Amino acid sequence: MKYEPVIGLEVHAQLLTKSKIFCRCSTTFGADPNSQTCPICLGMPGVLPVLNKLAVEFAIKIALATECRIAENSIFARKNYFYPDLPKGYQISQYEEPLCEDGHVEIEIDGKIKMIGITRIHLEEDAGKSIHAEAFVGENETLVDVNRCGTPLIEIVGEADIRSPKAAYLYLRRLRQIVQYLEICDGNMEEGSLRCDANVSVRPLGAQEFGVKTELKNMNSFRGVEKALEFEIERQIRTLEKGGKVVQQTLLWDANKNEAIPMRGKEFAHDYRYFPEPDLVPLQIKSDWIEKIRQSLPELPSVRRNRLVEQYELPQYDADILTDSKAIADYFEETALFSGDAKAASNWIMGEVLRVLKEAQADIKDLKIKPADLATLIKLIKDGTISGKIAKFVFDEMHTSGKKPDEIIKEKGLVQISDSAELEKHVLSVIGENPDEVKKFLTGHEQVLGFLVGQIMKSTRGKANPELVNEILRKELQKLKSV
Repeated sequence: MKYEPVIGLEVHAQLLTKSKIFCRCSTTFGADPNSQTCPICLGMPGVLPVLNKLAVEFAIKIALATECRIAENSIFARKNYFYPDLPKGYQISQYEEPLCEDGHVEIEIDGKIKMIGITRIHLEEDAGKSIHAEAFVGENETLVDVNRCGTPLIEIVGEADIRSPKAAYLYLRRLRQIVQYLEICDGNMEEGSLRCDANVSVRPLGAQEFGVKTELKNMNSFRGVEKALEFEIERQIRTLEKGGKVVQQTLLWDANKNEAIPMRGKEFAHDYRYFPEPDLVPLQIKSDWIEKIRQSLPELPSVRRNRLVEQYELPQYDADILTDSKAIADYFEETALFSGDAKAASNWIMGEVLRVLKEAQADIKDLKIKPADLATLIKLIKDGTISGKIAKFVFDEMHTSGKKPDEIIKEKGLVQISDSAELEKHVLSVIGENPDEVKKFLTGHEQVLGFLVGQIMKSTRGKANPELVNEILRKELQKLKSV
């Protein structure tokens, strides 16, 4: 029997506010443990939370970007549960009347556009962090850092519209792209600012009824999500084919072992005993505020992708890669503007720039090569000052030292040799040193020409103008043919 997976993702995005959602404590990542807390985010008796307006504005931005309906009135609720890293014993969240509902996100999969529905987007506060697997934590010991308590989150609850791990991967990347373009979340999964839980079930292909679902947690990379889903789908199918039953439960993904481990029985909403938060008034959003935020929205990735194709006449493939991150797209447009050659700028960014970033595991904001300097390098190739081969050497020097390209070219003496008389000397020298290869060429083995050009480039340390070398070499070989 063939089975079909049914997947729904719940994504938590940490909002880029400087203070927490209900108090003035800092949200700075990496501070000393338990140094960013106060009676409000720890839930001490008698304190009153005050809603951070910027967090609401950020939630409205993502709602507009995903075409959600924004509620004029929404309320906060207490979600009651006991975790060691949640000192007050409840989390302030939204439940019955959330801020945003009924949106969607488009992904492109196998050449087709697929719409993934969004059930709701709501605001909530984060819990703290339990620390077990660190060298400084003793055996059978758990430490608690409550700095994260009260950090503002949005939870994006997707419809069960996803039918493959690959589609889940693409949906998650698209969401990260949107929050980064909106500049409301840095999208860093490794640091936990973008987290994903997945509800997954399988059913016989063609069936309408959903199967029993499990929830996967603890996935901290895009590929981790894809792998965890592949594992769980296969596990559920294997269970059903052996005549067993899938049990509704929460599973923890272990990326080191590539397996999911049972964590607890799956909770239902009534387990949390939601009730309206008595210390916060209902949230009222006026339409003129929404319109003001709508006017401030940046160009979104899908719009920018289409514009790059149209404005710079780039292939769709290039535009997809360049708009994957707003910072890369900004870098490209600046380089294209300075160089006057969009396709060359695209090629250098997709090739050398992304290569060195990948090797260094770095972000483009850390790159020493500024767009204006890359543009200068492109111009130096176009005007014949350096060859493409030398340009790659210069690029690596720029990446290492941060120096400008013309400075490196001058220091290293890398100006391209375009003097015909000088090149002719190198050509004649290589012809004289390689009589066997010359003989092969003269008897019709055209491919030997590449070898001879390579020898000339070697003798000029890559500085020879390749077009001129080809022209002079062919002329000299032609002379030998007629002898």
